[in-house]
Amino acid sequence: MLKHIVMWKLADQDKAANLAKAKALLEGCAHVVPGMGRLEVAGATPGLDCTYDLVLYSEFDDRAALDAYQVHPTHAPVKAFMRTVVSARQCMDYET
Repeated sequence: MLKHIVMWKLADQDKAANLAKAKALLEGCAHVVPGMGRLEVAGATPGLDCTYDLVLYSEFDDRAALDAYQVHPTHAPVKAFMRTVVSARQCMDYET
């Protein structure tokens, strides 16, 4: 199994609206390719010490499934939107 975790820090301008839109776009990517399992999207919990605003946790059967997700037409608008509102991004993929 391959786990794919991405965290984003959003620019301050229109942050709340952009977080809501990003979350909805990401959640729309659930199960878009064979071999894609769990997908969770969460915003930082107010009052807790967080360095990033939004996190994606997803699981894939293998690298081929993750590669298919990365180029899927449903995922393309997410990438385009995020490029316009993100100030920092971190990503980690690992196998279990």
